[in-house]
Amino acid sequence: MFKWPMLAAATLAIALQPAEVEAQDEIETVFAIPAQTLTFSAHFVAHDAGFFKKEGLKVTDRYLVGVASPNAVLAGSADFTMGTGPVFLRAAAQGQKFKAIANLVDKPLVELVLRKDVADAAGITAATPVADRAKAMMGRTIAIDGVGSIVHAWQRYVTNRGGLDVEKDVRIAPMSPPSMLAALTSKAVDGYTTSMPYTTEAIVKGQAIMLASSTFDAPELLPFAYALVYSRPDFCKEKRDLCARVARAYIGAAKMIQEKPDEVYEKVLKQRFAKMDPELLAAAWKVARTAHAKDIRVTVPQLENSQKVSLEAKLLDPKDALKSYDDLFTNEFLR
Repeated sequence: MFKWPMLAAATLAIALQPAEVEAQDEIETVFAIPAQTLTFSAHFVAHDAGFFKKEGLKVTDRYLVGVASPNAVLAGSADFTMGTGPVFLRAAAQGQKFKAIANLVDKPLVELVLRKDVADAAGITAATPVADRAKAMMGRTIAIDGVGSIVHAWQRYVTNRGGLDVEKDVRIAPMSPPSMLAALTSKAVDGYTTSMPYTTEAIVKGQAIMLASSTFDAPELLPFAYALVYSRPDFCKEKRDLCARVARAYIGAAKMIQEKPDEVYEKVLKQRFAKMDPELLAAAWKVARTAHAKDIRVTVPQLENSQKVSLEAKLLDPKDALKSYDDLFTNEFLR
C-alpha cells in the first residue's frame, strides 16, 4: 500500500431523466470519496438523480480523507475512488498504479483563502499579483484537509510561486473542510486551502480574501485531471459490466450538469449541503459547474498538467516523474 505524503435529440430526455431500470441484475459496488465538496457533484448527481439506479447499481460511499481513499481501493475495501491527477500520478510514480476510466472535472477547483486581517497587515488584496499575495503566507499557518492531497499540493504550489520555502516558511494544520471557517474565525489558523463551497463561504462572509484560486489564477494548468474515476489496474478487465455501468451513469450525470445546472442545484446540491446558506452555495455552484467536463474522457494533457503541480509543489522528485501515461487510463467505456 502506498504511503506518499499524504448520444441524438431523441435520446436526450432519457439521458437527463433516468428511466426505470431495465431487467438486469443489481450490482453492488463501493466508492471511496475523499471529501464532501462540489468537486464530487457528478457523483452526487449520479446518486440522487437516479443514474446509478438506472444502470442497476447499488452504490455505497465511504468518506475517507485524502490518500486514504486510494489506499482503500488498493486494499480492496473499495472498488473505485475519485481523485485528482497529482495524487493518482504520484502513486504510479511510486509503483502503485491504478487505471482511470473517466475524468469528471477538467479544470482545477482548489482554492486558498487568507484571513482578512492577515491580508490587510500584509497590504494585499485580491487584485494583488498572485506571486505577491503568496508571500503573505510567510510564517503563517494554513489549514489543509489531508497531507499529500491536491489541497496540500495547491498550498505548496502557491507557496513556491511566492518564492517561499515549501518546507520551512509555512505551517500546515490538517482538518476537515467544514471545520476550517471556524478555525479561521477563531484565529487558530491564518488561512485554509480546500474546494468550493467552503472557500466561497469565507469570502462571502467577509472573513477572508482569495489568496489563490486554481480556477482563475492558474491558466497554465488547463486542461486538468481534477476528478478522475479509477480503480485497480485489472479491476475493469475482470468486471467490465460493472465499469461500463458506472461510466454510463457518469455520462448521464455529466450531461445533466451541462444542460440542467439549475435543476442539479435545486434537487441535488441543496439537499447535499443542507446546512450551508443557499445563496452562498449557489454562488459556489455558479463557478464550480463551469469546471465540470462536457467530455469526460481522460487525456494526456490533463495528466501532464497534473504532474506539473506535483513537481512545482515539490511533492514529486523530477527523477521520478512519469514519461508515459499510456497504461494508466482507458476511455473504452465512454464510447
